[in-house]
Amino acid sequence: MFNNTDKRYNQFSEYLKQKFGVKVYKITLDAGFSCPNRDGTISSGGCIFCDETGSFSRAHSSLLSVEDQVIEEIENQRKRFKAEKFMSYFQAYTNTYKPVSELEKIYYSSLKHPDVVGISIGTRPDCVDEDKLNLISDISKDYYTWIEYGLQSIHDKTLKRINRGHDYNCFLRAYEKTKEKGINVCVHIIVGMWETREEIMQTVQELARLKVDGIKVHMLCALQGTKLAKMYENGEIDFCTMEDYTYLLCDMLEILPPETTIHRLAGNGHRFTLVAPDWMGAKFECLNLLDREFLRRNSYQGIKYSPQ
Repeated sequence: MFNNTDKRYNQFSEYLKQKFGVKVYKITLDAGFSCPNRDGTISSGGCIFCDETGSFSRAHSSLLSVEDQVIEEIENQRKRFKAEKFMSYFQAYTNTYKPVSELEKIYYSSLKHPDVVGISIGTRPDCVDEDKLNLISDISKDYYTWIEYGLQSIHDKTLKRINRGHDYNCFLRAYEKTKEKGINVCVHIIVGMWETREEIMQTVQELARLKVDGIKVHMLCALQGTKLAKMYENGEIDFCTMEDYTYLLCDMLEILPPETTIHRLAGNGHRFTLVAPDWMGAKFECLNLLDREFLRRNSYQGIKYSPQ
């Protein structure tokens, strides 16, 4: 139904294939960034779910330059997935948390390979400003460019409980400034943070109202060495089943605009450090269950979307 596939949602990988005519894969990169929510600038300890890798699923040796990481990953992904074009993806920690002069060198060093067609930069909404957005906007003139903002929830009580270090209005200001610069925005949200179904759907409804370009949905998970893992061990939180998570995903996708690209719904990273839930590694089982649920409902992304 979307991008000449039988998928009932706007899968980003297929969207890229239609856009560029070939398979396009993201290259996950680590440029040695830190985070103001971990180094004491905002608070100590960081978000309760973030481990020492900064939610980086495929960590490289910090001894490798960005250029060398790009070359290594391109070689790997050509062999594994027969990918032909690539996007540089700065994932670990907060990838705008350096002076603009340093960011310029880092970003452009990831774009030197002739088969890199774009860049995606993961960051926090409180770590962008006019100069940084201007730099990224300049890059977008020649490369397919995204900023990925970790929002997690629109509810300030939740953001405070997970020690996020910013509120929803901070995200909204950053989002509006980014869109003014003509930059694509992907928004990350997390399901399972002591919120009711109604509260989760309120976050998705707000993103639908904003007509976000892309979205990543994460199931809250406890990783070794995190505050969340301790809370789980102490019985302070539990996690939903794969079935409940998948049915909720279907509800969420139904109210999003059909144009919103879906960058992630399930993952298989962190398998060596995962504490709970134990089904988190079953990525394809989860996605297959989602496909079956859409078929059962005779539904698809955007069927309940109401433009405002």
